[in-house]
Amino acid sequence: MTSTHEFLTDAPLAGNLVATNFEGWSDELKAEFESYAYDGHVGSRLLSENERVRVWEIRLEPGQRFHVHRHVLDYFWTAVNAGRSRQHTSDGTTREVAYDAGETRHFTFANGEFLLHDIENVGTGDLVFTTVEHLDSANAPLSLG
Repeated sequence: MTSTHEFLTDAPLAGNLVATNFEGWSDELKAEFESYAYDGHVGSRLLSENERVRVWEIRLEPGQRFHVHRHVLDYFWTAVNAGRSRQHTSDGTTREVAYDAGETRHFTFANGEFLLHDIENVGTGDLVFTTVEHLDSANAPLSLG
Protein backbone atom coordinates (compact mmCIF):
# COMPACT_ATOMS: atom_id res chain seq x y z
CA MET A 1 0.00 0.00 0.00
CA THR A 2 2.96 2.33 -0.17
CA SER A 3 1.78 4.02 -3.35
CA THR A 4 -1.43 5.29 -1.75
CA HIS A 5 0.04 7.20 1.18
CA GLU A 6 3.31 8.74 0.06
CA PHE A 7 1.88 12.28 0.08
CA LEU A 8 -0.66 12.11 2.87
CA THR A 9 -1.47 15.61 4.01
CA ASP A 10 -0.16 16.66 7.40
CA ALA A 11 -3.41 18.50 8.11
CA PRO A 12 -4.66 17.74 11.61
CA LEU A 13 -7.21 14.94 11.53
CA ALA A 14 -10.10 14.76 13.95
CA GLY A 15 -10.58 12.10 16.56
CA ASN A 16 -8.73 9.78 18.84
CA LEU A 17 -6.15 7.36 17.48
CA VAL A 18 -7.34 3.78 18.02
CA ALA A 19 -4.79 1.72 16.08
CA THR A 20 -1.78 2.08 13.79
CA ASN A 21 0.14 -0.05 11.29
CA PHE A 22 -3.09 -1.44 9.75
CA GLU A 23 -3.89 -3.25 13.02
CA GLY A 24 -7.27 -4.95 12.79
CA TRP A 25 -7.72 -4.21 9.08
CA SER A 26 -9.26 -7.00 7.01
CA ASP A 27 -7.77 -8.01 3.69
CA GLU A 28 -10.94 -6.67 2.06
CA LEU A 29 -10.43 -3.23 3.61
CA LYS A 30 -6.79 -3.12 2.52
CA ALA A 31 -7.85 -4.10 -1.01
CA GLU A 32 -10.49 -1.36 -1.04
CA PHE A 33 -7.77 1.23 -0.38
CA GLU A 34 -6.03 0.02 -3.53
CA SER A 35 -9.22 -0.19 -5.62
CA TYR A 36 -10.55 3.23 -4.61
CA ALA A 37 -7.19 5.00 -4.34
CA TYR A 38 -8.23 7.66 -6.88
CA ASP A 39 -11.97 7.85 -6.26
CA GLY A 40 -12.93 11.52 -6.14
CA HIS A 41 -16.49 10.93 -4.91
CA VAL A 42 -16.00 12.52 -1.49
CA GLY A 43 -19.68 12.22 -0.64
CA SER A 44 -22.54 9.87 -1.27
CA ARG A 45 -24.48 12.50 -3.24
CA LEU A 46 -23.27 15.47 -5.29
CA LEU A 47 -25.72 18.25 -4.43
CA SER A 48 -24.32 21.06 -6.56
CA GLU A 49 -21.36 21.91 -8.78
CA ASN A 50 -20.28 25.08 -10.56
CA GLU A 51 -16.97 26.52 -11.75
CA ARG A 52 -15.90 27.25 -8.15
CA VAL A 53 -17.19 24.47 -5.86
CA ARG A 54 -18.61 20.99 -5.51
CA VAL A 55 -21.10 20.50 -2.68
CA TRP A 56 -21.54 16.95 -1.36
CA GLU A 57 -23.66 15.18 1.22
CA ILE A 58 -22.76 12.09 3.20
CA ARG A 59 -25.71 10.50 5.01
CA LEU A 60 -24.97 7.31 6.95
CA GLU A 61 -27.35 5.25 9.05
CA PRO A 62 -25.95 3.53 12.16
CA GLY A 63 -23.51 0.84 11.05
CA GLN A 64 -23.37 2.14 7.47
CA ARG A 65 -20.00 2.90 5.88
CA PHE A 66 -18.95 5.15 3.01
CA HIS A 67 -16.21 3.68 0.87
CA VAL A 68 -12.62 4.82 0.59
CA HIS A 69 -12.22 8.12 -1.25
CA ARG A 70 -9.46 10.61 -2.02
CA HIS A 71 -9.47 14.29 -1.12
CA VAL A 72 -7.11 16.39 -3.26
CA LEU A 73 -8.96 19.71 -3.26
CA ASP A 74 -9.11 22.23 -0.45
CA TYR A 75 -12.39 21.59 1.33
CA PHE A 76 -14.41 21.86 4.48
CA TRP A 77 -17.04 19.67 6.04
CA THR A 78 -19.81 20.52 8.47
CA ALA A 79 -21.53 17.94 10.66
CA VAL A 80 -25.26 18.52 10.27
CA ASN A 81 -25.96 16.60 13.47
CA ALA A 82 -24.05 15.10 16.37
CA GLY A 83 -22.66 11.60 15.98
CA ARG A 84 -19.66 9.29 15.96
CA SER A 85 -17.56 7.68 13.25
CA ARG A 86 -14.67 5.31 12.72
CA GLN A 87 -12.21 6.23 9.98
CA HIS A 88 -9.32 4.37 8.42
CA THR A 89 -6.63 6.37 6.62
CA SER A 90 -4.13 5.16 4.05
CA ASP A 91 -1.21 5.53 6.47
CA GLY A 92 -2.62 2.58 8.46
CA THR A 93 -4.31 4.46 11.28
CA THR A 94 -7.81 3.96 12.64
CA ARG A 95 -9.54 6.81 14.45
CA GLU A 96 -12.81 7.23 16.33
CA VAL A 97 -14.33 10.68 15.97
CA ALA A 98 -17.17 12.40 17.84
CA TYR A 99 -18.96 15.32 16.17
CA ASP A 100 -21.12 18.13 17.48
CA ALA A 101 -23.92 19.52 15.34
CA GLY A 102 -22.49 22.42 13.32
CA GLU A 103 -18.87 21.40 13.86
CA THR A 104 -16.81 22.43 10.83
CA ARG A 105 -13.27 21.52 9.83
CA HIS A 106 -11.18 23.00 6.98
CA PHE A 107 -8.44 21.26 5.00
CA THR A 108 -5.86 22.69 2.59
CA PHE A 109 -3.72 20.56 0.28
CA ALA A 110 -0.43 21.55 -1.32
CA ASN A 111 0.39 20.27 -4.78
CA GLY A 112 0.57 16.46 -4.63
CA GLU A 113 -0.94 16.13 -1.15
CA PHE A 114 -4.11 14.18 -0.47
CA LEU A 115 -6.15 12.42 2.17
CA LEU A 116 -7.37 8.88 1.46
CA HIS A 117 -9.86 7.49 3.98
CA ASP A 118 -13.23 5.88 4.62
CA ILE A 119 -15.93 6.69 7.19
CA GLU A 120 -18.29 4.45 9.15
CA ASN A 121 -21.14 5.55 11.40
CA VAL A 122 -20.52 3.91 14.79
CA GLY A 123 -23.14 6.00 16.57
CA THR A 124 -26.79 5.32 17.32
CA GLY A 125 -28.35 7.91 15.00
CA ASP A 126 -27.89 9.01 11.40
CA LEU A 127 -24.63 10.81 10.64
CA VAL A 128 -24.93 13.62 8.09
CA PHE A 129 -22.22 15.88 6.64
CA THR A 130 -22.09 18.61 4.05
CA THR A 131 -18.71 18.82 2.31
CA VAL A 132 -17.66 21.70 0.06
CA GLU A 133 -14.65 21.28 -2.26
CA HIS A 134 -12.91 24.32 -3.75
CA LEU A 135 -12.14 23.65 -7.42
CA ASP A 136 -9.46 26.38 -7.57
CA SER A 137 -7.07 24.38 -5.36
CA ALA A 138 -3.38 23.50 -5.87
CA ASN A 139 -4.38 20.08 -7.27
CA ALA A 140 -6.60 19.42 -10.24
CA PRO A 141 -10.02 17.95 -9.43
CA LEU A 142 -10.30 14.19 -9.78
CA SER A 143 -12.61 12.90 -12.48
CA LEU A 144 -16.04 11.84 -11.29
CA GLY A 145 -16.64 9.73 -14.41
